[in-house]
Amino acid sequence: MKYIKRIIDKEIREKLSITGAVVIKGPKWCGKTTSAKQIAKSIIEMQNPDLQENYIELANTKPSLLLEGEKPRLIDEWQLAPKLWDAVRYSIDKSSMVNQFILTGSATPNDSATMHSGVGRFSFVTMKPMTLAESGDSNGKISLEDIKNGKRDIDGITTDLTYEKIAYVLCKGGWPNSLNLTEKQSLEVPKNYIDVLCESDISRIDGVKRNPLLAKAILKSYARQVSTINSMQSLIDDVRANYADISDKTITDYLDILKRLFIIEEIEAWNPNIRSKTSIRTSPKKSMIDPSLAVAALGASPKDIMLDIRTFGLLFENLVNRDLSVYTNYIGGTLRHYRDRYMLECDNVIHFDDGTYALIETKLGGTRIKEAEEHLITLRNLIINNQPKLGEPEFMMVITGTDLAYTTENGILIVPIGCLKE
Repeated sequence: MKYIKRIIDKEIREKLSITGAVVIKGPKWCGKTTSAKQIAKSIIEMQNPDLQENYIELANTKPSLLLEGEKPRLIDEWQLAPKLWDAVRYSIDKSSMVNQFILTGSATPNDSATMHSGVGRFSFVTMKPMTLAESGDSNGKISLEDIKNGKRDIDGITTDLTYEKIAYVLCKGGWPNSLNLTEKQSLEVPKNYIDVLCESDISRIDGVKRNPLLAKAILKSYARQVSTINSMQSLIDDVRANYADISDKTITDYLDILKRLFIIEEIEAWNPNIRSKTSIRTSPKKSMIDPSLAVAALGASPKDIMLDIRTFGLLFENLVNRDLSVYTNYIGGTLRHYRDRYMLECDNVIHFDDGTYALIETKLGGTRIKEAEEHLITLRNLIINNQPKLGEPEFMMVITGTDLAYTTENGILIVPIGCLKE
């Protein structure tokens, strides 16, 4: 199968050119190893069942033997032997060279593991499942980077990503191994992911036995609340409907494990201090690394999603968050959200590395584009009046599930997700 270039490939190469090692983090099956193999000159696969026990023993006795090989050397699923971290650090210190190691991992090791911070030796990248641009589901006719650079002639650009197709791509997710499967088979991939996650991974990560059914209940509740800033109590109440005696600490423990497995990824709030500190709601927005996992946790199908407009809208926002975060990272920026106690909100705020910012709303259908436009204008005016040093946003955009791109009279860009790329 021909390798499909990933947006993150450029970042991996750039960071390898300035540090001794790059750590690629992200969920299972998202393509970390495949991308790393395009760059690595040698490889050791720690998860190889025939050699894993031997590798772990070596890592605990003479880890330097595992580091031998042409550089850059890929150590796949390095977290299975956390002592390799300090071995890699020492090797980099000794050689004082860049481009030495690539470490991939689908879980964050236990915080109690003895590891040096690695400052100056390691750089980090986070890989997510494929964006619509990478999988070919977006035609990529509108570039976020071009828009940031002032190239905004988008009027009349269209996509053939229909309402029905959006429901399908949302449910199948951005898993690379789905690309050569039938439609029916591809919809099974995230379901299998949830099963493996709850039956095995959630306990194997630290050797603590956890209840698969409880894990699924927590995931289902979290999935119901993606793209919201609902309180933790809402999730706890959901879970206790079936597990009355479960403690807050146990639920929190499961959520922490899901974060360490890169399943949950919350979007932090943007605080430009445009109102008093007490008026800013700083709760993160709930999100999953891929919307297909939320769909699978809910036990839903594309048809189910299409018949439930509210749920479809929240899951669509999760899809946009996934893609927009990858595109934003590529051009140099961070994705945030905004909401205050006056209920003024903005689905996404991009804070660019050069200090500028952009305001973005997400709307699945066209009927609420006008409402989104009004929200953006209100927030822009609030910022200008209260924090003039921030200046005007670089641009304001509404990302939609519609088929036509255009610019409104107020200069707001209406961009279908099926046209967007980095």
